[in-house]
Amino acid sequence: MATEVVMPQMGYDMERGTVVRWLKREGEPVSRGEPLAEIETDKAVVEMEATATGVLRKVLAAPGSTVAVGYIIGIIAAPDEDISQLEAKAPLAPGPAAAPPPAVPGGPVAAQAAEAPTEEFKASPVARRLAQEKGIDLRQVTGTGPGGRITREDVLAHEAGQPAAGRGAAFPAALAAVPVAPGRLELSRMRQAIARATIQSKPGTPHFYVTSEVDMAAAMDFRRQFNNALSNDPRLSVNDMIVKAAALALKKFPALNSFYREDHLETHEAIHIGMAVALEQGLMVPAVLHCERKSLAEIARASKDLIERAQQGRLRQEEYNGTFSISNLGMFDVESFSAIILPPQSGVLAVGSIRKVPVVGEGDRVVVRQRMKVTISVDHRVSDGAEGARFLQEVKRLLENPVSLLVG
Repeated sequence: MATEVVMPQMGYDMERGTVVRWLKREGEPVSRGEPLAEIETDKAVVEMEATATGVLRKVLAAPGSTVAVGYIIGIIAAPDEDISQLEAKAPLAPGPAAAPPPAVPGGPVAAQAAEAPTEEFKASPVARRLAQEKGIDLRQVTGTGPGGRITREDVLAHEAGQPAAGRGAAFPAALAAVPVAPGRLELSRMRQAIARATIQSKPGTPHFYVTSEVDMAAAMDFRRQFNNALSNDPRLSVNDMIVKAAALALKKFPALNSFYREDHLETHEAIHIGMAVALEQGLMVPAVLHCERKSLAEIARASKDLIERAQQGRLRQEEYNGTFSISNLGMFDVESFSAIILPPQSGVLAVGSIRKVPVVGEGDRVVVRQRMKVTISVDHRVSDGAEGARFLQEVKRLLENPVSLLVG
């Protein structure tokens, strides 16, 4: 049976994506789960996997095309299967650049890049429109897109008198902030995406915050012993321990692992914990998947791999769909802070630095202890302060008794 290849939604606020390149050619066999194409989102270039096994019979969105989420970009079918009805859903020729219509799975391909056939160079419709607005001759612009295609960023770089950034960098030029004029800095696509997400969250999500302090002396001793016992595995970090503690605590407080949907909650059995990763272009929150199943050593390996691939722009589609997040600024000597919830999640745990502080102990004796402050931000529509406090108590209990992290 023929299968539509549609533009996937890789992130809550993603509305459209750009086909960077196809990893399979028309007529080549494809297996389910095999990388099929590279898709550029607001934050990274992500490999899209095939959702069916067969032959890539038709490519309906050429490299460089920007397509709305849910719209057909290709067809996978048997070698001799009739796909004429699906092909008919695609426009006969590229239309003029326009905002894509609402994303409807199975709908036609979104408006494609309009390119004048008489031109000897390639340029995206956005680049053409921007060049026309600014009076720039595209023949003088160096293209850095696929096949030398001129992108919006190439036009802006040309206007600023700076060399265009090629795609050899860890992130595509579309993700970089480009200076437009003195005193003004054009927002990168990643920064624009962050702005859209946070403005939806803060006005639209009634946050409340609860802070607790954790004695990390036992955890630091446990971490040292754990790493001494490891051979070639990645070293266990404090953040790995916090991820594991949060995953175990979320099992007891499933409301914090849910999404609010108008008049109901969507709960999730799987626990995908997003980790805030700071990049030059902005902030990403890719998720370590199925933390409820992973051991401490597995979380250490997964988190190290996730951070490396986030920095290289090689995240997988499913890693954009966290169910809870952790933001750790301890390495920046931040004592405590409150984080903004990433929609549609219901909570985020903000982690500060581990500090040696004077603590009043037994007999009113002052002793020096290693303490760490953690603050949970919670959507008040799904939970309340008492549950947020109990969640922190559980995280605190687990970290102060770190052997318990080996259980479950």
